[in-house]
Amino acid sequence: MGGTSCLGPLAGLQAQKELYSNALQALSNSTTTTVFLVSRPDHSALAEAERTRTELEALGVRNQRLILNGVFHASGKDDAVALALESRGKKALAEMPQGLCLLPHDEVPLVSNALIGVNALRHLASGHSQTQITNEAAKVSPEVMLPPPLADLLVEIAGPGRGVVMTMGKGGVGKTTVAAAIAVELARIGHKVHLTTTDPAAHIQMTLNGNVSGLQVARIDPAAEIRAYTEEVMAESGRDLDEKGRALLEEDLRSPCTEEIAVFRAFARSVDEGNEGFVVIDTAPTGHTLLLLDAAEAYHRDVARNLSYIPDSVRRLLPQLRNPEFTKILIVTLPEATPVHEAARLQEDLRRAGITPYAWVINQSFCATDTKDPVLAERGRLEKRYISEVRDTLAKRVALIPWQIVAPVGSEQLRQIAEVAV
Repeated sequence: MGGTSCLGPLAGLQAQKELYSNALQALSNSTTTTVFLVSRPDHSALAEAERTRTELEALGVRNQRLILNGVFHASGKDDAVALALESRGKKALAEMPQGLCLLPHDEVPLVSNALIGVNALRHLASGHSQTQITNEAAKVSPEVMLPPPLADLLVEIAGPGRGVVMTMGKGGVGKTTVAAAIAVELARIGHKVHLTTTDPAAHIQMTLNGNVSGLQVARIDPAAEIRAYTEEVMAESGRDLDEKGRALLEEDLRSPCTEEIAVFRAFARSVDEGNEGFVVIDTAPTGHTLLLLDAAEAYHRDVARNLSYIPDSVRRLLPQLRNPEFTKILIVTLPEATPVHEAARLQEDLRRAGITPYAWVINQSFCATDTKDPVLAERGRLEKRYISEVRDTLAKRVALIPWQIVAPVGSEQLRQIAEVAV
């Protein structure tokens, strides 16, 4: 009302319309722009790339190409880890969504060294399938003590019998797998568990691959939450407005801000359920999650100033997230430079919001397997540098999950990751 919306003054937005239109035109123009979708040869990654492809196409951005990154070929026939990795990649590519199959595509091989620095990037771009062992590996002691398994963390997490467990991290590190494994195991040892996700990709059902006794599974559906929130606002704020006023309010509710608010409220409800049992939340990639936490802090400041009606779950949200006895945040990462350093920045952002992560989970480690494949063994040696960095300087608690020969899909395989002796 009054010429403003949650995006800012309407007059200012009107002035930007031409700029926005020109930007979309440039992105859609195949003579000036090419959009590269990058995916690993993995079912969930390819599904996400397909979702992105269709959304871009709906906007008119059809000038797309696909890059398949980390394509692996085993060097022999007697290494179970290497053969499983090669087989899993081939299967994912054979079952690639039809829309991606129609795109022009390029393949980038999985290489043994860290892709950091100009020389490493030039070597990759030259088309070589493998790289020479670097001096970096020599700096890593082969006697590095590996962190304990996820089951050790789970014993501590299960102790209070209730609370919230949140997995956080950048896209592609395995947050959904870790969240599902924890939820399945908590349910198996007799706890009431609710597993939910704020991730728009929502791969939970694909990961569980069926129902699990004692486990309730849900997804925060933005479309459903927007409908419910819009109806509530129209019923409350629009009740006494005339036709023009209601039309303006409806227009404002169609903005992107409405989705943020609606999803935030659903997120608060999910966290609040941790008072009745365990809630395991598979969060969206880092940026989306931090938006939720920023919203929590903004709401909390508003509550401190003005005690007008706000749902109880929203009032309690930030204090509950800041309570380490109630909320245990697990930062999930891979034993590689970029995922570890991005996770470190996430940890700093959380600490600025008054939230201390409970533990780090290092996922998909080759050094925790017995692989002898030259590429994978060398990657395992390089991993130890980042495992040491996490354990010695970044985290109070660390758990390590080896790369799984059998894909962690379905309750039985998920249990292998986090099974507690009872």
